[in-house]
Amino acid sequence: MKKTIKPLILALLPLMIASCGSDKEKNVAVSPTDDHSQFVTLTDVVPDAIMEIRYYGTYNFVGTRIDGYEEPTALLTRQAADSLRAVSDDVKALGYRLKIYDAYRPQKGVDHFVRWAENIPDTMMKRYFYPDLDKSVLFEQEYIYEKSGHTRGSTVDLTLFDMRTEKEVDMGGTFDWFGPESHPDFCGDPETGKYTGDNHKSPVKRSITPQQFANRMILRQAMLRHGFKPLDSEWWHFTLKDEPFPDTYFTFPVKQIKQ
Repeated sequence: MKKTIKPLILALLPLMIASCGSDKEKNVAVSPTDDHSQFVTLTDVVPDAIMEIRYYGTYNFVGTRIDGYEEPTALLTRQAADSLRAVSDDVKALGYRLKIYDAYRPQKGVDHFVRWAENIPDTMMKRYFYPDLDKSVLFEQEYIYEKSGHTRGSTVDLTLFDMRTEKEVDMGGTFDWFGPESHPDFCGDPETGKYTGDNHKSPVKRSITPQQFANRMILRQAMLRHGFKPLDSEWWHFTLKDEPFPDTYFTFPVKQIKQ
């Protein structure tokens, strides 16, 4: 579903992107670079974080390792990592650890998502991540974009791990579920933290429990307290409000950064 662009439009492309934005967060970034000097390996800053880098493995909506993920690690800008350390200290006092699914994502990883989404017959992982959707609507309904805030280096996908039960906290839905059940306002009001049970947006009337909604709010509130902003379509997705590179998309691969 990539757009065919005529030569004149191609010449004007940087201005077009800057004026209208192209990713979920309506960012205007247009500059690519492979400079990783302002990034850190997340576990160097947040050693208690648990890594489950889904795009390094095969349990993800594509079903294969994603291009650009060379090691099962997470990278972030120094500023985002420092803020996440504060979140980690906060939730640790409540008996939790942070579990990371994804952080910095190279542009080649985003390009891999786009190629997969354009390959309509490939529905190998449909029953796990998008059983209620026809794959042909993934661009139209804005589940797949040609640009991602993750590529700017200050966005993280994560959940909570309960140190008492030694299990991932039950959020009422899996990471990367394509559907309204992933929205922070599903069955509740994230602004007040109150559960409402309103599941009318679910196409098959799925629901989450008051406890599952409350668990989502524990994560959300901790992230907001330490300078992150949420996304209105994914309970696991947060971006540093004062991200240091709002106009840059990075291209280097995901692997350990040597200090």
